[in-house]
Amino acid sequence: MKITDSIHYLGVNDYQTDLFESLYHIPNGISYNSYMISDEKTAVFDSVDAKFCDQWLTNIERALGGRKPDYLIIQHMEPDHSAGIARFMEIYPETCVVSSAPSFTMMKQYFGNGYDNQKLIAKEGDTLALGKHTLRFFAAPMVHWPEVIVTYDEYEKVLFSADAFGKFGALGADADGPGALDADAFDAPGALDAGEDWACEARRYYFGIVGKFGVQVQGLLGKLSGLEINTICPLHGPVLSENIPYYIGLYDTWSKYEPETEGVFIAYTSVYGNTKKAALLLAEKLTAAGCPKVAISDLAREDMAECVEDAFRYSKMVLATTTYNGGVFPFMREFLEHLAEKNYQNRTVALMDNGTWNPAAAKAMKALLTNCKNITFAENEVHIRSALNEDNMHQLDALATELSGM
Repeated sequence: MKITDSIHYLGVNDYQTDLFESLYHIPNGISYNSYMISDEKTAVFDSVDAKFCDQWLTNIERALGGRKPDYLIIQHMEPDHSAGIARFMEIYPETCVVSSAPSFTMMKQYFGNGYDNQKLIAKEGDTLALGKHTLRFFAAPMVHWPEVIVTYDEYEKVLFSADAFGKFGALGADADGPGALDADAFDAPGALDAGEDWACEARRYYFGIVGKFGVQVQGLLGKLSGLEINTICPLHGPVLSENIPYYIGLYDTWSKYEPETEGVFIAYTSVYGNTKKAALLLAEKLTAAGCPKVAISDLAREDMAECVEDAFRYSKMVLATTTYNGGVFPFMREFLEHLAEKNYQNRTVALMDNGTWNPAAAKAMKALLTNCKNITFAENEVHIRSALNEDNMHQLDALATELSGM
């Protein structure tokens, strides 16, 4: 339960929820992280989802060891991190609640109580002394709600990062049951993830939850750039305590909307299999032409958030779909709407469509990306009329040559 001698982990695991925010599949669960610093004064960071408040309060009681908390620091008011505030304050009514001004407005909305007599508004650059530990607060609006703050512990060089640097996936549990942490859990980054690669689910989390707000993430990274950070304590996922530049570097890349991986992502839909054949054949030709990485997804059958993640990961994307009701097949339309909503940009996009009597998908796909910045469309396109023919083979060859040579 300890991160350092004076910083305790108080969080819980959730294996019950199937869809995070009723939108994102979480087959490996998710953690709701909470922390406590024990010094001359004690400070608890954030709460947990309502289903797990009893467990969270038990964790707090054990960590306090008979002491009373001096501060409850709320960095983010989304209910999976704030649901326990009212119950906490009933048990520890003398605690000072520390948060941003907008957070107290939200507390009033959620709980009917803005804690006017016990609140401390944390503004940009404010500090709070706990003893050896001095906390410094930074505003992080729209990362990913407007009230968010992050907190830097100057003594142990720990960043309490709110939802930034979080990921999907519960933390490793031991025999004591869901939510109980392995005693060796903090020995290395990712040790809590049951073998999961951090970047994979962190990337899906980022582009799903935060991806629209790259400018705001860049603003936060700028504020943090002069700090020495030894440990990052996010509100979801593992505590990060090694190779901190790696995690910050990925956030820098993602929030600039720059490609992370040189390669091609092929996103397709297919009704009777002909468009799928073309997409698979293009993948083979790209690989044979020396493309360093090729990924392919059936938008109708694979997790949409995973597909969005791959669109942002790779430098080039091929969109292949059928004309449907005079426009774009529904899953492709949904996919492109997600990309446009999340500020997809700075990529090369190629188009492949299939139509028997009124082919219109390529034009419609391009229109759905109209507002996306810095999109370069490949010169070569593939236009299938019902089934692949010899002309399509030449079109596929030309497109593979163009994409692999860019």
